Amino acid sequence: MAPGTKASLVVGVVAAATLALSACGTSGGSGTSASAQATKTEIGTGEGQLSILGWPGYAEDGSNDPAVDWVHPFEQETGCKVSFKPFGTSDEAVTLMRTGQYDVVSASGDASLRLIAGQDVQPVNMSLLKNYPDIYPFLKDKAWNTVNGVNYGMPHGWGANLLMYTTDKVTPAPTSWSAVFDDAAQNTGKVTAYDSPIYIADAAVYLMAHKPDLGIKNPYALDKDQLAAAVDLLKQQRAHIGEYWSDVLKEVQAFTSGSTVVGTTWQVGANIATADGAKVATLVPDEGATGWSDTWMIGSKTKNVNCAYKWLDYIASPKPNAQVAEYFGESPANAKSCELTTDPKHCETYHSGDTAYAEKIWYWTTPVAQCLDGRKDVKCTDYSEWTKSWTEIKG
Repeated sequence: MAPGTKASLVVGVVAAATLALSACGTSGGSGTSASAQATKTEIGTGEGQLSILGWPGYAEDGSNDPAVDWVHPFEQETGCKVSFKPFGTSDEAVTLMRTGQYDVVSASGDASLRLIAGQDVQPVNMSLLKNYPDIYPFLKDKAWNTVNGVNYGMPHGWGANLLMYTTDKVTPAPTSWSAVFDDAAQNTGKVTAYDSPIYIADAAVYLMAHKPDLGIKNPYALDKDQLAAAVDLLKQQRAHIGEYWSDVLKEVQAFTSGSTVVGTTWQVGANIATADGAKVATLVPDEGATGWSDTWMIGSKTKNVNCAYKWLDYIASPKPNAQVAEYFGESPANAKSCELTTDPKHCETYHSGDTAYAEKIWYWTTPVAQCLDGRKDVKCTDYSEWTKSWTEIKG
């Protein structure tokens, strides 16, 4: 979940917007100083340890699968002993990171701005990371990893939130998100959707195309009326939802069993479902899609800053980045990784480096009170309001 002309956000607007975020992701508080700069000028000897907070599958040490291990090579190379804590949602990641107990975190765009504004992560001197020049240009200097020209981490992996459907149950093949919204009644009880307040943006993407009079220009910049329209659409959808999902493996099981036939997914879910024998297909619908672009960020309170910098550089190097991307099911951030995947078609499957594909995606970005679309005459709804609305939607 990188944006082109369609999904790009004005960095200056986001910089100001982060000032409006509080430590709990709402619209008060001091936020981050726009003048903050990375002061580290060299990477020294590692401190001997590193505490990693990340999405499951991002820091594998062979304990889940002996053949899947890029943590031990990092430890051997750097002397930094890794401890890993997985999290299940961006909200959980933000809460855990604010304890100050973790050195680095893999933050999606719906978490990164909250961490920056809460001063839970620190600016990063990208010139110290030798693999940064090989990162796809369309992942750099974006609103979810850079504020007022200050970088806050290393781009990691990315992907789109896709529409998946069972090919022998959903006919004709859908081309629009209407399959889960206006036409959801055709498969009532067998529709699924991602279980998170950020899913409100998916409804906003649909409304941008089908109700232009609402004036939505950015699915993460919704004023009260626009949010109300998205909430109404999602309440209508709720009547046809069989179950919401946050665990992609459980979603795959639902498609495989037939209890779900259409809904949002990640490409890795489609791959697993196909391997399990489900007759499914995926697409980015005509309206476009939301997506994610994850960033490795360094905790502001870390005492292991050298090991943290070493991890950011290592995990973005060609081989580990290829390993993570293939294991997790996403596009790597390093262009050189595509030469090293076990599946020679992995980067083709995940549209790595495909700028035209990337332009269809609106990457997860934290909603804030100062409108991310540049509007000055109205106050937008922030993440706390989205969270309340999501609870209301689900009943």
